[in-house]
Amino acid sequence: MIVTDSLEHTSNQIPAELVPLITALCSVARDLSRLIAAGPLGGHLGESVGANTDGDVQKALDVLADDAFRAALVGTGTRWFASEERETVEAIDAGGRYGLAIDPLDGSSNIDVNVSIGTIFGIMPAKDDADATFLRPGHDLLGAGYFIYGPQTALLLTFGAGVLHFVLDPRSNRFRLVADHKTMPGEASEFAINASNYRHWPKPVRAYIDDCLAGTDGPRAKNFNMRWVASLVAETHRIVNRGGIFLYPGDKRPGYEQGRLRTVYECAPIAMLIEQAGGRATNTVSRILDLTPASLHARTPFVFGTADKVERLTAYHDLPDTEVSALFGSRGLFRN
Repeated sequence: MIVTDSLEHTSNQIPAELVPLITALCSVARDLSRLIAAGPLGGHLGESVGANTDGDVQKALDVLADDAFRAALVGTGTRWFASEERETVEAIDAGGRYGLAIDPLDGSSNIDVNVSIGTIFGIMPAKDDADATFLRPGHDLLGAGYFIYGPQTALLLTFGAGVLHFVLDPRSNRFRLVADHKTMPGEASEFAINASNYRHWPKPVRAYIDDCLAGTDGPRAKNFNMRWVASLVAETHRIVNRGGIFLYPGDKRPGYEQGRLRTVYECAPIAMLIEQAGGRATNTVSRILDLTPASLHARTPFVFGTADKVERLTAYHDLPDTEVSALFGSRGLFRN
């Protein structure tokens, strides 16, 4: 067992050259966990302090987390730092071999209501050009993961050979391994989507959700439960542990044509982890990890979860318009 200040692991779990980077991330996540757990005792963490370059409201803890991760990566072999909270890529270690893309605090709108939030990150091999390091397909990722700050603080991590699950031990104050090959359940009856936007969705998405809502009376012949937390990390953690499907489609509203989730900082890292857990991740029709983002803050529709459910949603896009528009009982392809 290799023990660092913030992480316990064995030599075959984390590539040796990435241990400094991962250990640095764990150190910051540990400190954030303590600060988040203090809630109002730690100050006004959920207070709005401005907006990021894409117009999203920034909370005080967004800025604090971003600065802390940036500072911790000095000397870890990280050449480039790309953050959802920053407009451009920043240089860290000139001779570094890696580029880190990070959403320092996902779900920060939930800080004040004590709902699980998290940190998402992806590791790319560094190129000489900063932007080119990240503007490439997700299948080039060397590793990806997320921290979730909830009843437990946990780290789910992959380097392309399965998913590692660590939990922060409050006694040792280190992340300790609890599962070395975490997989997603194959059966589930839950879906996650913001149903308030139903009227804006594309027809195939509406048809898919209509059939879920029809329950035992519809073509699925089973009842489903709906979940929506508005925290991507929280949704992901539930689906990795219980199965199901998450949908954030593009829709008709101005600014939502490609959804609201960013390929580089959120979708590609989550997609890598989901696939390594046995699931699938698409933009409703194409594999997320095969997409090349056009810009650092490019967005994409995002669907992920249990493989058969994601593939079924894709199949709805292949139906003739008359089938997609029909009442659920008339969608012949999916009738039992």
